[in-house]
Amino acid sequence: MAGRLAAGSNFTVKEIAELYGVSATPAREALVDLAAQGLLRAEHHRGFTVPEFGWADFLEIFEARAMLTDSAFRQLALRPPGYDWSRLGSLRRRAEAATRAARAGQLDVMVGCDRRFWQEMTVFLENRRIADYLDWLRVQSWMFAAPYLRAQGELAGVCWTRHTELVERIADQDLSGVHRMMNDYNLFTVRLLAELAGESLDSVAVLGLLTAEPTGALPGPLPTPDPTSGR
Repeated sequence: MAGRLAAGSNFTVKEIAELYGVSATPAREALVDLAAQGLLRAEHHRGFTVPEFGWADFLEIFEARAMLTDSAFRQLALRPPGYDWSRLGSLRRRAEAATRAARAGQLDVMVGCDRRFWQEMTVFLENRRIADYLDWLRVQSWMFAAPYLRAQGELAGVCWTRHTELVERIADQDLSGVHRMMNDYNLFTVRLLAELAGESLDSVAVLGLLTAEPTGALPGPLPTPDPTSGR
């Protein structure tokens, strides 16, 4: 995800075991698991290869993420909220860590903090399968983005840093505002990566979805949570 193993590179179980100072058995199990998730390719008699994601691959990943997120928020507005407000403190801490890492431009730290934040954030969507799929798409997004970001050198402030603001929208029970910020975040992401990859935004089919006002299909604030729930 952070690009330390370059796209297209090939390695054996023995090489990975030596690199990380572990025995061959856990190294093989980890690599087989990553291959099952589509994050590595198993090569017969050649070990494993890090897949290369091109712009067309990223567009599929990004469009799936954007459409699924938008749809999930619209569905969320049609049913009684079931979010566990006691999780808000954890979400806020994750947001603060992700913001610090992005502002500092520490890519290795940023990848981990970003993933943990969004894993906690997608609990808000109240659909575990959607959350799991969005996490898988995010991993692949980072695999595409990391080489371009590493090539920039200085990354302080380059990536999105509004995680804590997003959490405060949730704390304020502003569902429309949360939805709008999610679209803004996705728009920021695709613009940044198009610029880094030297690609045109004309190829992004979901731009209209991200720039449209979501408020027409969403209610105002969420019902007030129970004050004893830990909000």
